[in-house]
Amino acid sequence: MGTPPFMDLGRSQERRALARRRRRRRQRAFVAAGVATAVAVAVFLGVIFVGGNSEPRGAPRVGTHHAPQPRATLSADGLPLAAPAFALTGVTTPQLDPVHLAFAQPPRSGLLFNLNTGQVLWERDPHKRVRIASLTKMMTALLTVKNTTPDEPVRITRRAADMPGSKVGVLPVGHHVRVETLLYGLLLPSGNDAAVALAEHVSRRVSTFVRRMNSEAAGLGMGCTRYSSPSGYYNQGNFSCAADLALLAHEDIVQPRIARVTRTLSAELPFPIKGGKLFLYNNNPLLIYHYPGTTGLKTGFTEEAGRCLVGTAERDGVRLGVVILHSTEPGRQARALLNAGFEDVYHLKPVPEQEFPPGA
Repeated sequence: MGTPPFMDLGRSQERRALARRRRRRRQRAFVAAGVATAVAVAVFLGVIFVGGNSEPRGAPRVGTHHAPQPRATLSADGLPLAAPAFALTGVTTPQLDPVHLAFAQPPRSGLLFNLNTGQVLWERDPHKRVRIASLTKMMTALLTVKNTTPDEPVRITRRAADMPGSKVGVLPVGHHVRVETLLYGLLLPSGNDAAVALAEHVSRRVSTFVRRMNSEAAGLGMGCTRYSSPSGYYNQGNFSCAADLALLAHEDIVQPRIARVTRTLSAELPFPIKGGKLFLYNNNPLLIYHYPGTTGLKTGFTEEAGRCLVGTAERDGVRLGVVILHSTEPGRQARALLNAGFEDVYHLKPVPEQEFPPGA
């Protein structure tokens, strides 16, 4: 093709180059506009579907952090887990608890609850697995009363008599002692020797008894509990949590034999030793310092578990339980929580009571 008239070759090439540059600029602008539009749409949709459900910074996120988790199907010992025999309500929602006590040195874990309804009134890490020391004996006592009568004779073995730690201390090897006497020895001075003697009597072998402890725990719905001994003196593989211990406290306290023992401050019992009498004293600080309405239940201590207490009390038909795990002052903390429950939640009049000393 020839060159158009009135246009030289150089100017024609310049105009074509300029046109190409203009087309490229328009294409870049079009792409940039498309990207900006896509970003704007994404932000808009994000506001609707995400930002529309957001909360102001610092607002409580009810139903998020404490949303119910699927219930475990196996116990800590790997056994099929039954539905809890005693249902706690309001657990893991501390912001909704009616009692809000703060301690300068709080327990590692704890729970205040209604023994009749299961309503949780105060909590601190209720499902935290911790060592429980002699609170283990709450399960030993339960299996004992479910499988024995009070007057059954228990033969004392060398293994039972030689148990270290807290003990009755005068169990006569080769002689027989009534089950009920050993139940007092188990729950008042927290006798490790009594725990082994009862375990051997109920199941013949301690290892068999421990398997029954774990089976019973699974049957009660105690999902974070595992036992490795009938006494709790050895911590390896032996643990529970405040929520499970609340279930066990309820199961224990409805047993008349356990309830009768755990509300006793001291006992004088027939015993096959010189003098024929055994004197036992409860180490529950709620009983020692005469907290009004105390009905039980059990203390525990090892270096790893710290000082522990499961306490129960009743006033004017209101029955409360408290679990304190690894505390510097379990008695004083239990007393403060029980008072808050009786007086602030159920509006019962304060009852004159003895002051607990520091460290109790």
